Amino acid sequence: MDQDTYDKGLEIRKRVLREEYVKQSISGAMSFNEDFQALTTEYCCGAVRGREGLNAGQRSMLNIAMLTALGRDDELRLHVAGALRNGLTPDEIKEVLLQAEIYCGIPAVKRISRDIIETHT
Repeated sequence: MDQDTYDKGLEIRKRVLREEYVKQSISGAMSFNEDFQALTTEYCCGAVRGREGLNAGQRSMLNIAMLTALGRDDELRLHVAGALRNGLTPDEIKEVLLQAEIYCGIPAVKRISRDIIETHT
């Protein structure tokens, strides 16, 4: 593990998903899945999300679209809140979901729009 990349990832992960959630995820890891938590922190958040090519808001837009396409509603809830913390507005999130609705299908967005988005507007 590269400690600098891990530390950068931990900082990003806490900012986007909230420190309490991240601490709970990491401290709640059992010996079997603690490597998964480390991988998520170091590579997903540090090595990829920490790259210079896209800003935090753009990365949030991508995550919202991909999680919508995959039907990952629990993760989508986390990342919609994270997108707001990353500076996206509810209107920008709505535009991402409208785009996703066209490419992923109406049921993919309809399923989550009332439950997730309206609580943040």
